[in-house]
Amino acid sequence: MFKYILKRIGISILILFGVSLILYTLLRCMPTDYVKMKIIALNQAGADVTDAFIKEMYKAYGLDGSIIEGYFNWLKNVFSGDFGTSFISGAPVIGEIFNADRIGTSFFVAAIATVFEFMIAIPLGITAATHQYSIRDYVVTVFVLIGISLPSFFFGQMLKDLFANKLGWFPVSGMRDPTITYANAMEAFADYARHMFLPILTVVILSIGSRMRMTRTNMLEVLNSDYIRTARAKGLKERKVIYKHAFRNTMIPIVTGLAGLIPSLFSGAMITESVFDLTGIGSYALNAMTQGDIPVIMTYNMFLATLSVIGVLLADLMYAVVDPRVKLA
Repeated sequence: MFKYILKRIGISILILFGVSLILYTLLRCMPTDYVKMKIIALNQAGADVTDAFIKEMYKAYGLDGSIIEGYFNWLKNVFSGDFGTSFISGAPVIGEIFNADRIGTSFFVAAIATVFEFMIAIPLGITAATHQYSIRDYVVTVFVLIGISLPSFFFGQMLKDLFANKLGWFPVSGMRDPTITYANAMEAFADYARHMFLPILTVVILSIGSRMRMTRTNMLEVLNSDYIRTARAKGLKERKVIYKHAFRNTMIPIVTGLAGLIPSLFSGAMITESVFDLTGIGSYALNAMTQGDIPVIMTYNMFLATLSVIGVLLADLMYAVVDPRVKLA
């Protein structure tokens, strides 16, 4: 096991090097150029921008050399512990990305949404599989397909318009009401929860579809297995057959989803956070992307890439837990 983990860590490091090179190349090729945007703003303000000044600006932001030179300069700085400075704010990237309030907001939304996603999607998948081609199966499938098909910005805006603008049940946007003076921590949390309800609901409904379909497909495959027919022939109760024998084997493919679970907890829901005006890491990264803030985007994406390779490794190790037949060699 230890040898296997060391081998996977070595492969993961090579993968991260490849990801960083591809990512940096793509970012340098983006049509959004932060320096050009600043130059346009200076020209509109009536400033006299010379060619020498433009060259100095590109040099100051580390964008004056080729892509390969820029990548190795970035890599050298990373190994020295310097992840760069945000073009937009001028603050160190590490402090900007790992801001407790910012990443805490995204983690809260993602963690709560993930819990409800599993609580809803897996039972729906099981009931759809055990009642295949019934009205219940069709209703669940249609409901899930609607969730999969709707874009997050459209669905989030629809929920906000209905429950916030028209019914007034929840706040329109933001994370707290600045006009309220809270008497205690419970009132503050209640107001925070009201602001977070619609964003979490949006993420849950849009994310349960794929997990439900995976559960349903795997459950149908397991229910048609010989050992399930044998268990039923022995006279076992249907509930015991489904939840003790069939569901345990259904979990094996579901474990694969754990690989993407860890990065999703910290990546933030970019569009949803923007729709509901949440100050999370997702909306911050989206703003950095639209303005060409390369140091922020590089650090943010490499952080997610690192979490992804860790998630894949943990998922592989979990296979041996849920299925004793799996051996790590």
